[in-house]
Amino acid sequence: MTREQIVGVMQAVHRAWNARDATALAALHAEDGVVHSPMFGELRGRAAIERTYEELFRAFPDWVYEPTDLIIDGDRVAQLFVSEATHSSELMGVEATFRKFRVQGVLIFEWRDGKIAVERRLYDFTSLLLQVGVLKAKPGK
Repeated sequence: MTREQIVGVMQAVHRAWNARDATALAALHAEDGVVHSPMFGELRGRAAIERTYEELFRAFPDWVYEPTDLIIDGDRVAQLFVSEATHSSELMGVEATFRKFRVQGVLIFEWRDGKIAVERRLYDFTSLLLQVGVLKAKPGK
């Protein structure tokens, strides 16, 4: 893919995240694509990837994804981002806390034939859990 094509697809990623469109996001992945996620673990295949987007948007219906820096090196791409949302529904056995979170992270993509072959999601999952009240931090001494 050319740099311009990758930029165009990354703009589609941004639109699909903010539309909370699980189907559109999953369609960007190869049929046998792999995602490594702090929240969902290792996912294999477009159908599994789509299910986790659906689960995420059900739990966080106001999810906002704001991309910042985009780094492109051939078929490898790093997209820095900031996301925020409210935990409004059960997720992985945790009832809604109705608390907001804000995290910064990076998505690292490997492309193959115009699709995402591998995606690695890197963000501070512990901070997210603290912010929504799932975990409690002990004050420092």
